[in-house]
Amino acid sequence: MHPPRILSGIKPTGQPHIGNYFGMMRPAIEWQERGEAFYFIADYHALTSVFDPAKLREYVRGVALDFLACGLDPAKAVLFRQSDVPQHTELAWLLSCQTPMPMLENCHAYKDHLAKEKTPSHGLFAYPVLMAADILIYDANVVPVGKDQKQHVEVTRDLAHKMNALYGPIFTVPEASILPTLATIPGLDGQKMSKSYGNTIELFPEEKTLRKKIMGIVTDSTPVEAPKDPASSSIVALYRLFAPPAEVEKMEVDFRAGGTGYGDFKKRLFGAVWDFFAPQRARRAELEADPGYVDGVLADGAQRAGAIAEKVMQRVRTAVGLRH
Repeated sequence: MHPPRILSGIKPTGQPHIGNYFGMMRPAIEWQERGEAFYFIADYHALTSVFDPAKLREYVRGVALDFLACGLDPAKAVLFRQSDVPQHTELAWLLSCQTPMPMLENCHAYKDHLAKEKTPSHGLFAYPVLMAADILIYDANVVPVGKDQKQHVEVTRDLAHKMNALYGPIFTVPEASILPTLATIPGLDGQKMSKSYGNTIELFPEEKTLRKKIMGIVTDSTPVEAPKDPASSSIVALYRLFAPPAEVEKMEVDFRAGGTGYGDFKKRLFGAVWDFFAPQRARRAELEADPGYVDGVLADGAQRAGAIAEKVMQRVRTAVGLRH
């Protein structure tokens, strides 16, 4: 039995943060041991919200560096830029010719834009079709996603079934693998950590920057001497991701006891985050000093991904009548 072919992508819309690490990057690095893993930096998708070309290039590079620093192994997983494999957009057009408008009108991002009285672009409206192409172009069997992304895999499956019914069995129908749900990772303001809220803690900031961010976490006005509730604290929720269970338990006890201020708890959190990423930080510095290595990884990834994508596209072009 062949190992599964796994497909996942990350959108370069800013510097990767702790939420990205625990939500997508660490699971992806674990999946590379379990099958043929294809991971793409979704720069076409980023164009719906990043309009500064220099920033986009910087973000793409940053995602590649962070992923490699955190343990992605190019010998085990294929890492590439989406735009280096033009078959993604070619297939997206062919799929869009069979995509019912109501299906897209029902997708979360489009509905969210309308609810916020924003005017969605065609790119934002149609991006679930490009996402389906991202998956189907590699004959992927498994797509690891969080619960909130499951709809995209369902759209992909629907389109694959529709095309297979119309043209014969041209696509592998993928399965979603729902990633274990972490409790929502809080940002600096207590809301979910998200680039769009501007409340993120990046993976590899300078020490001074990280300290300043963590010391700026929003807390209530409970006095130092008063007991505090660890269950409602962003500090404790973040500390739980980085510290051993015994240290987390100690922080919870100290919260309930009173006599310790939030500033002291934030210092503990800073120490845990800084130490957790120390090996990855050292690895990232090495990678940054050798830009040719990163270029080579992305070029090799594009070549390996492109070879499979072209094989699938040849099959699809023939099936729909574009080639003999």
